Amino acid sequence: MNSPAPEDTVHPIPPRTLTVTYTGGEERRGPITMGQANMIRCILRDDPTHINIHDVWPVPGGVTVEAVTDALRALAVRHEGLRTTFPHPPGAAPVDQVVAAEGTFTVTVLDHTELPDDPAGYAESVARAARAGRFALEREFPMRITLLTVAGQPAYVALAFSHAVADGSAMAILREEFTELLAGKELPDLASLPPVDLAAVEASPAGLRKSEASLRYWERIIRTGPQEMFAEPRGRRPGTDEEARQLTLRSRRGGRALAGATRRTGHPEATVLMAAWCALVAHRAGQDSCVTAVPSANRFHPRVARSVTTTSQDALLHLDVRVETFDALVARTWGAVLNAYRHSQFDSVRLWEMIGRVTAERGSHFGRDVVFNDVSALPAPLLGTEAEGRDGAEHELTWGPPQALPTRLLAFTYRTAPQLHISLWAAPSLFTPEEAEGFLSGLVLLLEAAAAGDVPMEALAGVTGVRPAERGPDWLRLDGCWVSPDAVRETLGRAVGGLPVHVAEEPGPYGTADGTYGTEATADTDGTTGAAVDAEPHLTAYIARGDTPLTPEEAHRALTALIPAAGSGVLAPRRYVLVTDPPADPDRSDAWRRLKTIDEGTGRGRQV
Repeated sequence: MNSPAPEDTVHPIPPRTLTVTYTGGEERRGPITMGQANMIRCILRDDPTHINIHDVWPVPGGVTVEAVTDALRALAVRHEGLRTTFPHPPGAAPVDQVVAAEGTFTVTVLDHTELPDDPAGYAESVARAARAGRFALEREFPMRITLLTVAGQPAYVALAFSHAVADGSAMAILREEFTELLAGKELPDLASLPPVDLAAVEASPAGLRKSEASLRYWERIIRTGPQEMFAEPRGRRPGTDEEARQLTLRSRRGGRALAGATRRTGHPEATVLMAAWCALVAHRAGQDSCVTAVPSANRFHPRVARSVTTTSQDALLHLDVRVETFDALVARTWGAVLNAYRHSQFDSVRLWEMIGRVTAERGSHFGRDVVFNDVSALPAPLLGTEAEGRDGAEHELTWGPPQALPTRLLAFTYRTAPQLHISLWAAPSLFTPEEAEGFLSGLVLLLEAAAAGDVPMEALAGVTGVRPAERGPDWLRLDGCWVSPDAVRETLGRAVGGLPVHVAEEPGPYGTADGTYGTEATADTDGTTGAAVDAEPHLTAYIARGDTPLTPEEAHRALTALIPAAGSGVLAPRRYVLVTDPPADPDRSDAWRRLKTIDEGTGRGRQV
């Protein structure tokens, strides 16, 4: 389907639809790639406005409508991904892709007597509106194309893409080639693999080994890292979306500071910026480490570098920030980021099966709380990232429109020079508007301080003005997570139908998150195993079940079913103790301990 312009835009000339026929490709069929499977899972599940992507391609003056459609036709013939559909029966996810040799697509032409005062912004609004509506994977052409013209003269092509066939890099490649075709240039032969061939590489023994290594890497982090970065009294669980406004930073100060910190530390610009981001996120969250998703295009090999498909899969960065200085953190970040990217190619179905299994065993809910997407290195700037005369902003913060936020903190870095250009969406339950502005300004202040000299990590509050999360004395750090025993007690009480519940912190050893007992070996994120350490203190839940036939396993399953929608700070106890009746003083832990135990256990279904 092609979507018209937003409803509040009046067009004096009715839209018309052009049908474009293409032929000359090769018909093919094969399994889907890992990146396609990852995106298709999201397409079938998520709001289309969240998962579909868009771009705007300016059209040079003097170009005809026919030249535009010819260029679009040439791109469809050139790139198999644009001729790909994903047949599948109702209720099932696709496993194969089909490449057509020929077909048609449509272009909606919106002609105007003149464009609004902000023509690029208007074109973006048209492209963004076209994201509404789920792509029919089994039959729909994966681009929704709207051509904006003025008195018949093309001005912009506004496009929405199915994320199953394109990611940010693919859109940039297509935009670049579209521009060259309009200029009459001959495109070079394709050097990167089309999706069907890429899937074959991924299914090779080497590709499967790479996927298995990635799954092991992710599992180590999900078993040991914090389950929610922003675990605090005012927070919400990651499963509850909020509407957040876009906050955009344009700062020449930030650009100069990043360049200066890069020169002084001798590390790449992207590494320094990532270290600053992680330092500030962990500082604000009051965590010893930063877990952030870093969307990866997985385009590190020439065979994929310019492939028009989606290779998007998360790299998961788990960075321990317990170092004395920022320079030490930058040095640590370099290796951690490389390791995260190295493990960002995986079977997404198996990944989410693993996440579900591990979080059930751990009694947690892994949240994609923090996302940092650096697209500043793309070969062509994406829509909305053009400075458009605003390169001179010394330090500017502007608020944009709201959108549903399926995470807690999302950032896009569009440019790093001559100005630092970042857009941030921060969950309003965690960040007031002033705190969100302070966070981005604090990032610039940290970079400025790092450009001048090494920064003690303990000085982050004074340097940046960002204050850590406030938690009451009842919050505990257990199993690598901030936990509220009161929230655990309340949620467990609801899970077991209102039975009396008491939750107490008790010393180890008893059990660990994966069901083992006594001691556990610490696994580093690079795959090495450290020395065994005593199991840390844990929570024990006492439940007065009365005549209810409740078991520890049933209590654990009931609790974990509620955790995704529960309040912040809920982690399942490692031990459940069942008694008949509550003590006379139900607020005293020692009173519960003196009661006769009917049953006890971890409640975990898997003991390893």
